[in-house]
Amino acid sequence: MSNVAQAVSVARPGRIRLLGGQRVPWYAVAVFGLVGWLYAPILYHLVRQWWQDPNFSHGFFVPLFSAWVLWRTRGRLKQIQPEPSAWGLPVIVASLLLLVLGIFGAELFLSRVSLILLLSGLVVFFFGWAMLRAVIFPLLFLILMVPIPAIIFSQITFPLQILASKLASGTLPFCGVPVLREGNVINLPSMPLEVAEACSGIRSLMSLSTWAIMYAYLMEKRTGVRILLALASLPIAVAANGLRIVGTGLIVQYGDPQLAEGFFHAFSGLLIFLVSLLMLFALHQALRLFGGNREQIA
Repeated sequence: MSNVAQAVSVARPGRIRLLGGQRVPWYAVAVFGLVGWLYAPILYHLVRQWWQDPNFSHGFFVPLFSAWVLWRTRGRLKQIQPEPSAWGLPVIVASLLLLVLGIFGAELFLSRVSLILLLSGLVVFFFGWAMLRAVIFPLLFLILMVPIPAIIFSQITFPLQILASKLASGTLPFCGVPVLREGNVINLPSMPLEVAEACSGIRSLMSLSTWAIMYAYLMEKRTGVRILLALASLPIAVAANGLRIVGTGLIVQYGDPQLAEGFFHAFSGLLIFLVSLLMLFALHQALRLFGGNREQIA
Protein backbone atom coordinates (compact mmCIF):
# COMPACT_ATOMS: atom_id res chain seq x y z
CA MET A 1 0.00 0.00 0.00
CA SER A 2 1.56 3.21 -1.13
CA ASN A 3 1.07 6.56 0.35
CA VAL A 4 0.64 9.49 -2.02
CA ALA A 5 1.84 12.85 -0.79
CA GLN A 6 -0.11 15.81 -2.04
CA ALA A 7 1.33 19.33 -1.94
CA VAL A 8 -1.04 21.88 -0.56
CA SER A 9 -0.33 25.60 -0.89
CA VAL A 10 -1.00 27.37 2.35
CA ALA A 11 -1.11 31.13 2.52
CA ARG A 12 1.33 32.66 4.94
CA PRO A 13 -0.39 33.71 8.14
CA GLY A 14 -0.67 37.34 8.95
CA ARG A 15 -0.67 38.52 5.36
CA ILE A 16 -3.32 40.31 3.34
CA ARG A 17 -3.74 40.48 -0.41
CA LEU A 18 -3.26 44.03 -1.66
CA LEU A 19 -1.88 45.92 -4.65
CA GLY A 20 -3.28 43.62 -7.30
CA GLY A 21 -2.50 40.35 -5.51
CA GLN A 22 0.64 41.23 -3.57
CA ARG A 23 0.73 39.61 -0.15
CA VAL A 24 1.29 42.46 2.27
CA PRO A 25 2.24 41.95 5.94
CA TRP A 26 -0.52 42.86 8.36
CA TYR A 27 1.67 45.44 10.04
CA ALA A 28 2.09 47.27 6.71
CA VAL A 29 -1.69 47.46 6.39
CA ALA A 30 -1.85 48.68 9.99
CA VAL A 31 0.70 51.40 9.27
CA PHE A 32 -1.24 52.61 6.22
CA GLY A 33 -4.40 52.60 8.35
CA LEU A 34 -2.59 54.66 10.98
CA VAL A 35 -1.59 57.14 8.28
CA GLY A 36 -5.25 57.45 7.28
CA TRP A 37 -6.20 58.17 10.90
CA LEU A 38 -3.35 60.68 11.28
CA TYR A 39 -4.30 62.61 8.16
CA ALA A 40 -8.08 62.38 8.57
CA PRO A 41 -8.49 66.01 9.75
CA ILE A 42 -6.24 67.28 6.96
CA LEU A 43 -8.11 65.30 4.34
CA TYR A 44 -11.43 66.50 5.73
CA HIS A 45 -10.47 70.17 5.33
CA LEU A 46 -9.00 69.40 1.92
CA VAL A 47 -12.26 67.88 0.65
CA ARG A 48 -14.16 70.77 2.19
CA GLN A 49 -12.04 73.25 0.24
CA TRP A 50 -12.68 71.32 -2.98
CA TRP A 51 -16.39 71.63 -2.31
CA GLN A 52 -16.42 75.31 -1.35
CA ASP A 53 -13.76 76.77 -3.67
CA PRO A 54 -14.59 76.46 -7.40
CA ASN A 55 -10.94 77.07 -8.26
CA PHE A 56 -10.01 73.67 -6.84
CA SER A 57 -13.14 71.60 -7.47
CA HIS A 58 -11.14 69.42 -9.88
CA GLY A 59 -9.47 67.93 -6.81
CA PHE A 60 -12.29 65.39 -6.45
CA PHE A 61 -11.19 63.63 -9.63
CA VAL A 62 -7.47 63.45 -8.83
CA PRO A 63 -7.41 60.71 -6.13
CA LEU A 64 -10.10 58.76 -8.00
CA PHE A 65 -7.98 58.75 -11.15
CA SER A 66 -4.84 57.76 -9.22
CA ALA A 67 -6.74 54.87 -7.60
CA TRP A 68 -8.03 53.79 -11.01
CA VAL A 69 -4.50 53.82 -12.46
CA LEU A 70 -3.33 51.55 -9.62
CA TRP A 71 -6.23 49.19 -10.23
CA ARG A 72 -5.57 49.21 -13.98
CA THR A 73 -1.92 48.24 -13.48
CA ARG A 74 -2.61 45.71 -10.75
CA GLY A 75 -1.35 42.85 -12.94
CA ARG A 76 2.05 44.50 -13.41
CA LEU A 77 2.25 45.40 -9.72
CA LYS A 78 1.58 41.78 -8.79
CA GLN A 79 4.64 40.66 -10.73
CA ILE A 80 7.00 42.98 -8.83
CA GLN A 81 8.92 41.14 -6.15
CA PRO A 82 8.80 43.15 -2.89
CA GLU A 83 12.25 44.24 -1.76
CA PRO A 84 11.79 46.42 1.34
CA SER A 85 14.40 49.14 1.68
CA ALA A 86 15.48 50.97 4.82
CA TRP A 87 16.02 54.06 2.64
CA GLY A 88 12.30 54.63 2.89
CA LEU A 89 12.68 55.46 6.59
CA PRO A 90 14.43 58.85 6.06
CA VAL A 91 11.68 59.79 3.62
CA ILE A 92 9.05 58.86 6.21
CA VAL A 93 10.80 60.91 8.91
CA ALA A 94 11.16 63.90 6.55
CA SER A 95 7.47 63.74 5.64
CA LEU A 96 6.41 63.63 9.30
CA LEU A 97 8.66 66.62 10.06
CA LEU A 98 7.03 68.41 7.15
CA LEU A 99 3.63 67.55 8.60
CA VAL A 100 4.58 68.98 12.00
CA LEU A 101 6.00 72.11 10.36
CA GLY A 102 2.83 72.57 8.36
CA ILE A 103 0.56 72.13 11.40
CA PHE A 104 2.46 74.46 13.74
CA GLY A 105 3.13 76.94 10.94
CA ALA A 106 -0.53 76.92 9.89
CA GLU A 107 0.56 76.11 6.34
CA LEU A 108 -1.94 73.72 4.82
CA PHE A 109 0.09 73.19 1.68
CA LEU A 110 3.04 71.65 3.56
CA SER A 111 0.90 69.32 5.66
CA ARG A 112 -1.02 68.14 2.59
CA VAL A 113 2.07 67.58 0.47
CA SER A 114 3.63 65.65 3.33
CA LEU A 115 1.00 62.94 2.81
CA ILE A 116 2.23 62.28 -0.73
CA LEU A 117 5.84 62.21 0.47
CA LEU A 118 4.88 59.87 3.32
CA LEU A 119 3.13 57.45 0.96
CA SER A 120 6.24 57.38 -1.22
CA GLY A 121 8.44 56.59 1.78
CA LEU A 122 6.10 53.82 2.94
CA VAL A 123 6.11 52.24 -0.51
CA VAL A 124 9.91 52.17 -0.52
CA PHE A 125 10.10 50.92 3.07
CA PHE A 126 7.66 48.03 2.63
CA PHE A 127 7.92 47.19 -1.10
CA GLY A 128 11.14 48.69 -2.46
CA TRP A 129 12.27 51.05 -5.21
CA ALA A 130 10.91 48.93 -8.03
CA MET A 131 7.39 49.31 -6.65
CA LEU A 132 7.89 53.07 -6.25
CA ARG A 133 8.92 53.37 -9.90
CA ALA A 134 5.81 51.43 -10.87
CA VAL A 135 3.45 53.71 -8.92
CA ILE A 136 5.32 57.00 -9.34
CA PHE A 137 2.80 58.44 -11.81
CA PRO A 138 -0.34 58.06 -9.65
CA LEU A 139 1.64 59.33 -6.65
CA LEU A 140 2.90 62.45 -8.44
CA PHE A 141 -0.53 63.02 -9.94
CA LEU A 142 -1.87 63.46 -6.40
CA ILE A 143 0.01 66.77 -6.22
CA LEU A 144 -2.70 68.26 -8.44
CA MET A 145 -5.29 67.68 -5.72
CA VAL A 146 -3.43 70.03 -3.34
CA PRO A 147 -4.50 73.69 -3.67
CA ILE A 148 -1.55 75.98 -4.19
CA PRO A 149 -0.73 78.43 -1.36
CA ALA A 150 -2.66 81.70 -1.34
CA ILE A 151 0.47 83.82 -1.75
CA ILE A 152 1.47 81.91 -4.90
CA PHE A 153 -2.13 81.88 -6.10
CA SER A 154 -2.28 85.67 -6.00
CA GLN A 155 1.08 85.96 -7.75
CA ILE A 156 -0.24 83.83 -10.61
CA THR A 157 -3.74 85.31 -10.80
CA PHE A 158 -2.88 88.97 -11.36
CA PRO A 159 -0.51 88.37 -14.32
CA LEU A 160 -3.22 86.18 -15.84
CA GLN A 161 -5.70 89.04 -15.40
CA ILE A 162 -3.36 91.41 -17.23
CA LEU A 163 -2.65 88.84 -19.96
CA ALA A 164 -6.36 88.19 -20.50
CA SER A 165 -6.99 91.94 -20.64
CA LYS A 166 -4.27 92.39 -23.25
CA LEU A 167 -5.60 89.55 -25.38
CA ALA A 168 -9.14 90.87 -25.26
CA SER A 169 -8.17 94.52 -25.85
CA GLY A 170 -6.05 93.45 -28.80
CA THR A 171 -8.84 91.36 -30.34
CA LEU A 172 -11.91 93.53 -29.81
CA PRO A 173 -10.79 96.29 -32.26
CA PHE A 174 -10.82 93.67 -35.05
CA CYS A 175 -14.50 93.14 -34.19
CA GLY A 176 -15.22 96.87 -34.56
CA VAL A 177 -15.10 97.70 -30.84
CA PRO A 178 -12.65 100.47 -29.87
CA VAL A 179 -11.12 99.89 -26.45
CA LEU A 180 -8.81 101.59 -23.99
CA ARG A 181 -7.11 99.29 -21.51
CA GLU A 182 -6.02 100.47 -18.07
CA GLY A 183 -4.45 97.54 -16.23
CA ASN A 184 -7.10 94.87 -15.96
CA VAL A 185 -9.93 97.27 -16.88
CA ILE A 186 -11.06 97.41 -20.52
CA ASN A 187 -12.90 100.64 -21.25
CA LEU A 188 -15.56 100.08 -23.91
CA PRO A 189 -17.67 102.87 -25.48
CA SER A 190 -20.72 101.64 -23.60
CA MET A 191 -19.18 100.80 -20.20
CA PRO A 192 -15.92 99.66 -18.58
CA LEU A 193 -15.27 95.93 -18.37
CA GLU A 194 -13.13 94.74 -15.47
CA VAL A 195 -11.29 91.44 -15.70
CA ALA A 196 -11.68 90.34 -12.11
CA GLU A 197 -9.81 87.54 -10.33
CA ALA A 198 -12.60 85.09 -11.15
CA CYS A 199 -12.16 85.92 -14.85
CA SER A 200 -8.38 85.54 -14.84
CA GLY A 201 -8.61 82.00 -16.18
CA ILE A 202 -6.80 80.41 -13.24
CA ARG A 203 -9.74 78.07 -12.64
CA SER A 204 -9.83 76.77 -16.21
CA LEU A 205 -6.03 76.68 -16.28
CA MET A 206 -5.76 74.28 -13.34
CA SER A 207 -8.76 72.20 -14.38
CA LEU A 208 -7.64 71.91 -17.99
CA SER A 209 -4.08 70.96 -17.04
CA THR A 210 -5.47 68.21 -14.79
CA TRP A 211 -7.77 66.87 -17.50
CA ALA A 212 -4.97 67.18 -20.08
CA ILE A 213 -2.71 64.90 -18.05
CA MET A 214 -5.53 62.41 -17.59
CA TYR A 215 -6.37 62.52 -21.29
CA ALA A 216 -2.73 62.13 -22.33
CA TYR A 217 -2.27 59.12 -20.05
CA LEU A 218 -5.35 57.38 -21.40
CA MET A 219 -5.11 58.24 -25.09
CA GLU A 220 -1.37 58.45 -25.82
CA LYS A 221 1.52 56.02 -25.32
CA ARG A 222 4.43 58.25 -26.33
CA THR A 223 5.93 60.04 -23.34
CA GLY A 224 7.02 63.07 -25.36
CA VAL A 225 3.52 63.62 -26.75
CA ARG A 226 2.04 63.21 -23.27
CA ILE A 227 4.30 65.95 -21.94
CA LEU A 228 3.53 68.17 -24.91
CA LEU A 229 -0.23 67.79 -24.40
CA ALA A 230 0.13 68.63 -20.71
CA LEU A 231 2.19 71.75 -21.49
CA ALA A 232 -0.15 72.78 -24.31
CA SER A 233 -3.04 73.00 -21.85
CA LEU A 234 -1.52 76.20 -20.44
CA PRO A 235 -1.63 78.40 -23.60
CA ILE A 236 -4.92 76.79 -24.62
CA ALA A 237 -6.53 77.78 -21.32
CA VAL A 238 -5.17 81.34 -21.58
CA ALA A 239 -6.34 81.74 -25.19
CA ALA A 240 -9.77 80.30 -24.41
CA ASN A 241 -10.21 82.65 -21.46
CA GLY A 242 -9.26 85.61 -23.67
CA LEU A 243 -11.92 84.45 -26.13
CA ARG A 244 -14.45 84.41 -23.30
CA ILE A 245 -13.68 88.02 -22.40
CA VAL A 246 -13.95 89.03 -26.06
CA GLY A 247 -17.41 87.46 -26.18
CA THR A 248 -18.39 89.29 -23.03
CA GLY A 249 -17.16 92.58 -24.50
CA LEU A 250 -19.18 92.04 -27.69
CA ILE A 251 -22.34 91.39 -25.69
CA VAL A 252 -21.71 94.48 -23.55
CA GLN A 253 -21.17 96.64 -26.63
CA TYR A 254 -23.82 95.30 -28.99
CA GLY A 255 -26.23 93.53 -26.66
CA ASP A 256 -27.48 93.70 -23.10
CA PRO A 257 -24.83 94.39 -20.41
CA GLN A 258 -27.02 92.67 -17.82
CA LEU A 259 -26.92 89.51 -19.92
CA ALA A 260 -23.13 89.60 -19.85
CA GLU A 261 -23.17 89.80 -16.06
CA GLY A 262 -25.84 87.14 -15.60
CA PHE A 263 -26.47 83.93 -17.48
CA PHE A 264 -23.80 84.38 -20.13
CA HIS A 265 -21.08 85.01 -17.56
CA ALA A 266 -21.88 81.74 -15.80
CA PHE A 267 -22.56 79.69 -18.92
CA SER A 268 -19.58 80.99 -20.87
CA GLY A 269 -17.17 79.50 -18.36
CA LEU A 270 -18.46 75.99 -19.04
CA LEU A 271 -18.68 76.65 -22.77
CA ILE A 272 -15.11 77.91 -23.00
CA PHE A 273 -13.86 74.94 -20.98
CA LEU A 274 -15.51 72.60 -23.49
CA VAL A 275 -13.90 74.58 -26.30
CA SER A 276 -10.54 74.15 -24.57
CA LEU A 277 -11.04 70.39 -24.43
CA LEU A 278 -11.87 70.37 -28.15
CA MET A 279 -8.73 72.38 -28.88
CA LEU A 280 -6.67 69.89 -26.86
CA PHE A 281 -8.26 67.01 -28.76
CA ALA A 282 -7.58 68.73 -32.11
CA LEU A 283 -3.93 69.25 -31.14
CA HIS A 284 -3.61 65.58 -30.25
CA GLN A 285 -5.08 64.52 -33.58
CA ALA A 286 -2.66 66.83 -35.39
CA LEU A 287 0.27 65.33 -33.46
CA ARG A 288 -0.94 61.86 -34.32
CA LEU A 289 -1.16 62.77 -37.98
CA PHE A 290 2.30 64.30 -37.92
CA GLY A 291 3.75 61.32 -36.06
CA GLY A 292 2.12 58.88 -38.47
CA ASN A 293 3.48 60.69 -41.51
CA ARG A 294 6.91 60.84 -39.96
CA GLU A 295 6.85 57.11 -39.26
CA GLN A 296 5.82 56.41 -42.84
CA ILE A 297 8.66 58.58 -44.16
CA ALA A 298 11.12 56.80 -41.89
